[in-house]
Amino acid sequence: MQETPDLTNGSEATQAAGGADAPAGDLEQRLKQAEQAAQEHQEASLRARADFENFRKRSQTEIANAHKFAVENFATELLPVKDSLEAALAAGSSSAESMRSGVELTLRQLKSVFEKFNVKEVDPVGEKFDPHRHQAISTIEADAEPNTVVQVLQKGYLLHDRVIRPALVIVAKPRGVES
Repeated sequence: MQETPDLTNGSEATQAAGGADAPAGDLEQRLKQAEQAAQEHQEASLRARADFENFRKRSQTEIANAHKFAVENFATELLPVKDSLEAALAAGSSSAESMRSGVELTLRQLKSVFEKFNVKEVDPVGEKFDPHRHQAISTIEADAEPNTVVQVLQKGYLLHDRVIRPALVIVAKPRGVES
């Protein structure tokens, strides 16, 4: 048998009604707070996304400029070398000795620029042939140990230990071997 509440007592009915209204009002308030928090989180997310996109675009621009102007300092240092060469050509009727000393001075300027930017010559005469640093043009019979560089036709160059131009070389082969 089921009991039915006594509705004659007004205070219990009011309490029951007031109790039902209070949780409904509390739920509505919590829902509004949750919706407001969700909206704040969404706005923060959109701001973070926009900030990241701006950062990405700025970074791409900076990287592009770094690539574009990477050789600016190197080029600036080479300008005096070019000026020296142009001055030598403009002199016209200078003696062979003064022309030679001018060219030597210009070569020293160029070597100074190379040192400043860590560009090193590869002149491997007498060294073992290294295909990563040398390009063999031919082989010849020589008194040197086989697979040794006996002649350099064109020096190679390294930039911070990375080959930017391999040395063109002639390599020794064992005597009596056809190439």
